Order: sequence, then structure tokens, then C-alpha cells
Amino acid sequence: MPKHAVEANFDGLVGPTHNYAGLSWGNVASKSNVRSVSNPREAALQGLAKMKRLADRGFVQGVLPPHERPHIPTLRAVGFSGSDSDVLRAAADHSPSILAAASSASAMWTANAATVSPSADTADHRVHFTPANLNAKFHRSIEHVVTGRALKSIFADESRFAHHPALPSVSQFGDEGAANHTRLCGGYGDPGVELFVYGQIAFNEQAPAPRIYPARQTLEASQAIARLHGLKDSRVVYAQQNPEAIDAGVFHNDVIAVGNGNTLFYHELAFLEEERVLADIRSRLTGAELEAVRVSSSQVPLEDAVASYLFNSQLLNTPDGMMLAVPGECREIASVSRYLDELVEDAGSITSVEVFDVKQSMRNGGGPACLRLRVVLNDDELKAMHQGVLLTDALYERLTTWVEAHYREELSQDDLGDPMLLDEVRKALDELTGILGLGSIYDFQL
Repeated sequence: MPKHAVEANFDGLVGPTHNYAGLSWGNVASKSNVRSVSNPREAALQGLAKMKRLADRGFVQGVLPPHERPHIPTLRAVGFSGSDSDVLRAAADHSPSILAAASSASAMWTANAATVSPSADTADHRVHFTPANLNAKFHRSIEHVVTGRALKSIFADESRFAHHPALPSVSQFGDEGAANHTRLCGGYGDPGVELFVYGQIAFNEQAPAPRIYPARQTLEASQAIARLHGLKDSRVVYAQQNPEAIDAGVFHNDVIAVGNGNTLFYHELAFLEEERVLADIRSRLTGAELEAVRVSSSQVPLEDAVASYLFNSQLLNTPDGMMLAVPGECREIASVSRYLDELVEDAGSITSVEVFDVKQSMRNGGGPACLRLRVVLNDDELKAMHQGVLLTDALYERLTTWVEAHYREELSQDDLGDPMLLDEVRKALDELTGILGLGSIYDFQL
């Protein structure tokens, strides 16, 4: 008999080196704000405010820690030597682009942290985690080691949680985590359908692929994760993302589609074989009928969907139906704002829209859905996980005080080579692991 389960959201806490380096080719928002001066303190507080607002509504809300940046081991691995200060100075003088990559706070977007399969779906009835290798981008490819340590610290009970290493870091197994994966189900504790969305088939050069921007997720990576997690073929759907959408700046599927429960909210250009994908989901979904909420190009042009991050929103269950948590930019673009009003008036499965201010994240190319990793947990699993990362009023106050004490209000590219910044970051993160009770997860702590 299915167990009662909830969907917990684990948001990435924005790191102290949040900056606009424009590192992500194919992410239009990231490139358009390159070299602007960022406000790490405001970014972190905006993220915490989003978490607190959802926690106050009764959602299970967790926190994932930022990573150590600048990452000195990465800089040493590419040839910079001497003291930590020497390494920073040399990188700033000779390779500022490499320093920027080693200083990125991109781990804040925890939708890319891992792919997670709940125990109701897996062969051994454990929750399975695979950190994403993110090998399409150098600055993100260095994240999976610390991500894995953090997840293992939070979900430590091996009888309930299984942890896999990241897939091989080669282009044929490019994996971007939950940004290209969603789960559809009747109830969270029921066996669900896991939808894996890929951009290209790595071992088939004749298969459709984008022409302008690279596809970051391969079919081969998605299939590997399904095997590792022990998923039944009858409960998995593979869908190719529309190459046209990727070339328009839809670098991840969660920029053009989002699912929750039995509802899939998507743009008509999301999938290459839309009808086949929907049919496959319907044939595999049990305990509920699929609610496919399709947005046409005439309602919201693709460029407006990308600019507003309409689909990079959180779709959440409430007692009155599903709530769509959208970034404020959705109300600044006429076609999107008009569509949202019509969506609620239609009285379908999505019954309300709420706006969240995550401007600092949006300027770097990540909306509300980028900031969270979804983990479905039954009651026993929820009790077994480490409770210190679950957001309470007390933890929110403590983290707010921590951010205000340690984060700068302005950060530019020229600041990244400042040895004082590295000292500030390490001091802050050392304190944070104590606050969250995670133990030693950072390289400088080992």
C-alpha cells in the first residue's frame, strides 16, 4: 500500500561570491548582464525570503549550502601555484576568465544539483540521488563533489537513501540534473512516471540537435540515471527537447516546462514529439489522469517565455488547487501577465499565481524553479534525514543574521582576486556548516 509522502524543496542558499560573469553560453539572461555589479547580500536575502514564505505556507522547505568560492583547488589543478593569495593574484592577472569560473556562485541553482528518484519508484525502495556532472560548463563541472558530500550528510541513513557518483564527465554523458527531469504522479507516495528530457542523442550524429547553442543533456545520461536508480521501463518516459527552443535560449527543460502531481505545464515548443510524449505519460500514469496545460506561441511567444521565465516557476500543491510561484518578471511582460490572469480564470488545475522577487538570481539566468531541488520523502524518510537543514523560524532568523554579517553588498569581477574575499568566504562557510550541522564538507575543512 502506498505510504504518505511529501515533496520537500531544498533551495540553494546564494553564495557570498554571487556575481555576473556571464559564464553560461546559451543562457540569454546570464549573458545579457555580464560584468554588472552584483549584490550578494540582497541575492541571499531574496532567496531566504522565498524559502520562508513557502515554509510559512506549510511546505517542507530545506536549505542546501553554497560552495567554497573562489575554489583554490580548481585553480591549482590548472597550474597556478604558491600560497592561496599567490594563486588568486596570478589567476586575476593572467586568466581572469578562469578565476571567474572558479568563483561562480552557480551552485545556488540546486535544480541542477542532482537527479532524485523517490522510494516509491525504485527497485530497492530507497531514495536515490545522483549529483549532476554539469560538464557542459567548466564553472559548474566542479560542483558535484561538494554537492555529493552535502547530500550524503543530509541523507545519511543508508537503509533509506542511496547515493551514486556523478556520471562520467564527458560530453556523451552530459547531465544537468533535475532541471531536465520531473516526476508526475497521482499522490507523492504512489509510484510515479519519471520524465527525462534530453537535448541530443550523443551516439547518433544523424539525430535532431540544436544548431546555435549546445544541448547540455544527452539521452545516454538520462538512461544511465534510470538504470542506476533502478527504475522500471514502464515508469519512465524519455522526451527530446525541441532544438528550436534550445536555440532560442531554453538551455534546460525547466525553462519551458514544469510538472507537479498529475499536471504538466508546458509551452507548445517544449518537446520535439509533443503528442508522443503526452501519450507515453498517459499510458504509464496510474491513479490519476494527466492534466496537460499547454501554452501556445500565440498566447505567449517563445521569446517572452524565455525573458519572463514563466515556466521556471514552482508548481505547488495547496488545499485549493495548485499554485504557480512565478518570478516578478512575469508581471512585467504583457503577454505573460495577461496569460497568467486567463490561466486562473479558467479554473483548471492551476488555481492561483503568486509572485516572488528573485531579481538577483534572475539577472544571472535562474528563476524560482532553478533555486530548488525537489525530494519526495515518505514520513519515515522525512524523520530519518538530517533535520538541521529544514527551515524553521529560528533557522531563518539565524541565517538572515549570518548573511548580514558575512556578505558584501557589492561585488564586481575585479573583486574576485582579493585574498580578503576568500578569507571572508571561508570564515562564513565554516560558521554555516556549524549552523546547519553538516560537518566538514568543504575542501578547506578536510
